[in-house]
Amino acid sequence: MKKPFPRSATGTAILSLLALSGAPILAQTATPALKEVTVTGNPLGAADLIVPATRYSGAGLLLRSKTTLGETLDGTPGVSSTYFGPNASRPIIRGLDGDRIRILANGGGSLDASSLSYDHSVTSDPLSIERIEVLRGPGALLYGGSAVGGVVNVIDNRIPREPQFDEKGGVSGKVDLNAASGNSERGKALLFEGGNHRYTLHADAFDRSTRDVRVPVELACTRTAVTTRAQRICNSASDVSGGSVGGSVFFDNGYLGASANNYRSNYGTVAEDRVSIDMKSDRYALEGEIRNLAGPLQSIKAQYSETAYTHTEFEGVRPGTVFTNKGNDFRLEARHARVGNIEGVLGVQTESSRFSAVGTEAFAPFSKTSQSAVFAYEELGTPWGKLSLGGRAESVEVTSFGNPRVARFTPAGKSFKPGSYALGALWNAAPGWQLTSNLAYTERAPKDYELFADGPHIATAAYEVGNANLAKEQSRNIDLGAAWKSGGHSFKFNTYVSRFKNYIALNQTTGVTRNAEDGEVNPTEDTGNAGFTASGAAFRPLAQFRYEQVRARFTGLEASGNIRLQEGASTVDLALRGDMVRATNLNNGLPLPRIAPWRVGSSLLWASGPWGASLGFDHMAAQKRVPAAPVGVTKAYTLWNSAATYRVKAGPTTLLWYARLDNITDKLAYSASSVLTSTAFPKAPLPGRSLKVGLQVSF
Repeated sequence: MKKPFPRSATGTAILSLLALSGAPILAQTATPALKEVTVTGNPLGAADLIVPATRYSGAGLLLRSKTTLGETLDGTPGVSSTYFGPNASRPIIRGLDGDRIRILANGGGSLDASSLSYDHSVTSDPLSIERIEVLRGPGALLYGGSAVGGVVNVIDNRIPREPQFDEKGGVSGKVDLNAASGNSERGKALLFEGGNHRYTLHADAFDRSTRDVRVPVELACTRTAVTTRAQRICNSASDVSGGSVGGSVFFDNGYLGASANNYRSNYGTVAEDRVSIDMKSDRYALEGEIRNLAGPLQSIKAQYSETAYTHTEFEGVRPGTVFTNKGNDFRLEARHARVGNIEGVLGVQTESSRFSAVGTEAFAPFSKTSQSAVFAYEELGTPWGKLSLGGRAESVEVTSFGNPRVARFTPAGKSFKPGSYALGALWNAAPGWQLTSNLAYTERAPKDYELFADGPHIATAAYEVGNANLAKEQSRNIDLGAAWKSGGHSFKFNTYVSRFKNYIALNQTTGVTRNAEDGEVNPTEDTGNAGFTASGAAFRPLAQFRYEQVRARFTGLEASGNIRLQEGASTVDLALRGDMVRATNLNNGLPLPRIAPWRVGSSLLWASGPWGASLGFDHMAAQKRVPAAPVGVTKAYTLWNSAATYRVKAGPTTLLWYARLDNITDKLAYSASSVLTSTAFPKAPLPGRSLKVGLQVSF
């Protein structure tokens, strides 16, 4: 596949950074790094969080890293994946996906079209990520109604927020090299930072190529006139590349920084053997903070970003539908002075985006969405723990301009005033024990495609029709949690219920089909001209699906724990994990689609000096609870995996060698949360056995 990313800008920045820093500086020591805390779920930076959260970084993130963000996080308690093959997947949290899960970049908005369609990839590659924070549940309402299911915050250091070096200056960096057998993956990433206590410059670049993914079953492939069969997912190869230049200037009480990032991806869409996608995204960000202020405000932080996103679908070599999304995001937070035992933040946020789709599969119209919001988060410290209260008020304008190339789209507009609030409590019940509870009411404005869609959507094998009469989606949510820790032993448990008054669902219209070419209702094939309708349009009937509002309920539980089996020079731990979610359409009593079954897993972890190793499994139950059996039904399966690491330090340089063996038994498995299991079975099973080896060099 073609590699569209020009590396000249990033390469020039890296060479400039090295020249500016100078070789002797390599011996200088960096300023000690600040303690990492999960900040997404608590803008006050507290280590004890009321909302359930998970963080991945360092070797832990490296060993679970896959080719997409969704697959990287899949298996986290409460998190599954949309899995549209190995090149496009988005996280699903507690059974909720799409625009109910907010993906952030360093706490700011991340603009693409991944929530519009399952075959659209997220514009963030695990090769370039330093840390990922996952918040489950609606406690992240400070980020809007689209965070009712949770938030995934992808964190990098492209805008450094703290000095990395002392006054003598220095250079640090990281090189990642890896290769995998199952998809012939070859990946590499470079990161360099240099400066002193007054400034830091940053540059990074990454590149990854894969071939068709190996699976434990022969599948048909029709790229040409001849159909072949092989143990590969047809059209699942990819080429991904990107990079960034950025930097910050530090002063006594804050910083000001900027970055320019690009992302390029060329990949096959596994639902169609001859269709590939060329996607690109350019993002520019500006960020700054002033701290240690006197008076009513302690600090003020501002973030601004602009993004230009384009997604072109090719049918062979011929460009097909082109999706574009351009927009900006601004966020301003102010932390106020402590009042007794109360501390908190106030803020405003604005977002604006312009979307267009041109081509035969332009099911969503040209549109503009503008949103503004004010929010507040307060915490009250108590002798036994703390209480939290948060709220957000929004104003959303959604305008459809129709589609000048398709007559059936007509201009229209809608406005909404969503409001959300949450109340939380944390109780230090006993030494090592914490109990938490969260109550939330959330409102979400319908998206442009939910309101105004009208056209064929091949990724879902449906002709989608919007509903301009949709009201705000409203939900009430409760989450109860318990956590315990004693030495190397730990345990976490959460249970939740989310009840939607008017959940926006995409429901099939019984007895109605639409022609993909011209939208004709219940088209019939011309008996004298096979493959065409009486009007002369190509005959491509699709079932009609319409966005409707129903009452819905999501209930579930999540658990994880660690048992220290051996302590000393060598440690042995048993990690445990499990979750389940049950989602029901209360209007008809049927299950909601694409819900992961109950899952349990365990890993045995061994560490001794520079060595580390693990062996574990994840068992997925059969999913028979689907709205239209047998479509979407999946069998139970168990995937075994193992990993090994060796870390060696030579002066200022650390080398981390690692190996990971996935799906050791080469088990054939299908994802219950993937739309492909219903619409394109059996084209896209989960990957078969694969060995990945790599080296990470840090200095």
